[in-house]
Amino acid sequence: MTETRRPFAFLSRLLLALIVLVGVATTLLLIAVGTAKAGEAAAPLAVVNPQIVGWGLVAAALSTALAAIGAGYAVARVGSAAVGAIAEKPELFGRALVLVGLAEGIAIYGLIVSILILNRIA
Repeated sequence: MTETRRPFAFLSRLLLALIVLVGVATTLLLIAVGTAKAGEAAAPLAVVNPQIVGWGLVAAALSTALAAIGAGYAVARVGSAAVGAIAEKPELFGRALVLVGLAEGIAIYGLIVSILILNRIA
């Protein structure tokens, strides 16, 4: 038997690692800028600790980022299975579309949590 390997498996993993690294670096940069801005714009009546704002920004960024990564993984898995199912039975298109939509909903939930966190710290 011959062994079949995906020729671009290493490149796809490298690209995924690069995307995660860029996302983490961007998140850290935004946290630094947001913490500096929060320290400057603190109202004199209500003094807010900049560390609280910084951790709130970390929580908001992580909720969105992890939800988007999870949704992307779920859509990849469900989408490939749905395409295989539709190839065998075309009448399953509607059901497959609903399942892919449910997988995409994970990213929306993460975004909603992020908005709630940002509203709470503002």
